[in-house]
Amino acid sequence: MSRRVFGLLPDGATVDEITLVAEGIEARVITWGAVLRDLVVRDRAGRSRHVVLGLNTIEDYLLHSRNFGAICGRVANRIADASMSIDGRVFDLTPNFRGRHTLHGGSAGFSRRIWRVADQARDTVTLVHLSPDGEEGFPGAVEARCTWRVAAPGTLCVVLTATTDAPTAVNLAPHPYVVLDDAPAIDAHRLAVAADFYTPTDEDGIPTGEILSVAGTPYDFRTPRRLRAPDAPEAGYDVNLVLRRAGAPPGLVRVATLESGSGDLALSVLTTEPGLQLYDAPTLDIPVPGVDGRRYGPRAGLAIEPQRFPDAPNRSHFPSVVLRPGETRRQESALVFA
Repeated sequence: MSRRVFGLLPDGATVDEITLVAEGIEARVITWGAVLRDLVVRDRAGRSRHVVLGLNTIEDYLLHSRNFGAICGRVANRIADASMSIDGRVFDLTPNFRGRHTLHGGSAGFSRRIWRVADQARDTVTLVHLSPDGEEGFPGAVEARCTWRVAAPGTLCVVLTATTDAPTAVNLAPHPYVVLDDAPAIDAHRLAVAADFYTPTDEDGIPTGEILSVAGTPYDFRTPRRLRAPDAPEAGYDVNLVLRRAGAPPGLVRVATLESGSGDLALSVLTTEPGLQLYDAPTLDIPVPGVDGRRYGPRAGLAIEPQRFPDAPNRSHFPSVVLRPGETRRQESALVFA
C-alpha cells in the first residue's frame, strides 16, 4: 500500500490516492468519490491490462468524469420528479437530471465528495463519508463506509455499509466502467447475466413500475452475446436487470460474466444485490487521455452497477431502500478476472 497526494480541489481540499497491491492485481483509489481510478490485472497471456476507465488528474475528474469508478449515493440511479416520501412525509430532492429528476444522489452526491481514509493496509483501504441531515434534500444524517480490497490472483472486492440517525433512503452502488481489451469500444465483448426480468423505463430512464421478461428483448443475456448484436438498442444500453437470486444463499452470488472480444480475458461479477444496471456509454467523448493514454469515445467501457432498483423510494413493490436507525445497509460486490 502507498499513499500520495493526487491533487487539490478548488477550495483547497486535498485529494489522496491509495495504491492497493496483491499478486497479479493492483488498484488505485482516490478519496474524491471513493473512486476506483485504475485497476491493472493480467490477461491469459500474462500481459498487464488496465481494465477500468479512469482519468489522470483531479481537474479531469471535475470536468469530465461520468462517475468513473465512483461510489454513487446517497441513492444511486434515478428518483422520479426529485421527490420521495417516507412514513407519509414528502421530501424534495435536488433535481440534477433532465431538469426534473434526481440522479446518483443529486448534483453533489457521494460520488463528488471527499471521503476520509479510516483504515489502510497493503491490500485494503476503508473510506468514510458523513452526510448531514438535509444534504441534497435527503433526511437524516448518514455515515457511509466503503472498503476496497484486492486479492490474488485477480479479485477486487468492495463492501459498502451505511447507518442513519433518522429514517432515510440509501442505495449505494459502485460505478466502474469495465474494458477487457485494447479495442476502442466494447462492442465485441460477450456478456452473460443471470437475469430473467428487467425494469422497463420511460424516455427519461424512469421505471414504469413493470417487471417484464427479457425474452425477445435486447436485454436477454441469459446466454452469452455480443454487446453490439444486431438487435442491440439503437440508443445503447441503460437498463436495470432483475438478478436471479431465488434459492441462492445469502451473500455473494455470481450474476454475470464478461469476456473480451479477443477472448484473452474474462470477468465474473458477484454481488449481494437484486439488480444490475448496465450502461454502455454511447455518447462518451472525453477530450483528455485516460490512465492508459487512450481517449475514451462512445462505448469505451461498460458500466456495471450492482444496486437496488431505480426509483425504489417511489415503488413499494421494488426492493426497499429505506434505512432506519439501528439498521445497517450492507452491499458487497466482487470483480474476478481470469
